[in-house]
Amino acid sequence: MNQLETRELTYFVAVAEELHFGRAAEALGITQPPLSRTIAHLERGMGVALLERTTRQVKLTAAGEVFLGECRAILAAMDLAVRKARKAADQQRITIAARPAAGPGVLAALLRAQGPDAAFTEVVFTYDEIGALRDGTADVALLCQSTATPGLEFVELGEESPVVLLPAGHALADRPLLTLAEVEALPGFAATLPNEPLDLMVDRVALGHLVTVVGDSVLDRLGDSVRAVPVHGYPVTQLILAWLPEARSAAHRLTAAVGAVLARATSRERVPAG
Repeated sequence: MNQLETRELTYFVAVAEELHFGRAAEALGITQPPLSRTIAHLERGMGVALLERTTRQVKLTAAGEVFLGECRAILAAMDLAVRKARKAADQQRITIAARPAAGPGVLAALLRAQGPDAAFTEVVFTYDEIGALRDGTADVALLCQSTATPGLEFVELGEESPVVLLPAGHALADRPLLTLAEVEALPGFAATLPNEPLDLMVDRVALGHLVTVVGDSVLDRLGDSVRAVPVHGYPVTQLILAWLPEARSAAHRLTAAVGAVLARATSRERVPAG
């Protein structure tokens, strides 16, 4: 099996995730017959059955479960190899890793402040921002942290005040402040932020399936079905732009843009209300 092709791995992952040849073919943008032939050829070459097929369903075998994990790792490694090669060929390009919905206003302001250089900046959304730094996927990361991470250099962008998300009709939704103890006692409270898009979290909160604490930078994206109440006693997180020492030269190209963003934020704070 030293002649395995990336296409075969991609096709197998699609079928394994969909557990349906028709849906997998549609997701891949091909017809079902060549997909079925490719999977059959892969199984013959490996000498093992990866899938159990009946007229009603498709299931992974034990071998298929193991192979799926390895295929995902191989495809991820190949994607990373391409990213690193492109980065080496284009020294101007900077990649920023960011968690979905983390400091969206700051991230957009940072890109705007770069001016023409923004064309050389790529944003990668991930739930493992530090991992993206360590494996080389990103040069810098936008992080919300309450404690420092050893080994990272960083510049502070501002504080994120904690707010708990509650359904609009919740008995505590109109309170001006909640204590951490009150929040932790609420049914459905998640002590750690779920690894899912903000829109999904908001929908789950609105339905009463989730209670979670987020930074106040997301307030303008909540809509009318969810309320955000400040939480007393919850650690204030610092929004930072961080990088590893070996990426210092790339990270420092953002310094001027960071300074511009901070200067604008400070000037807005000094403008009297009304």
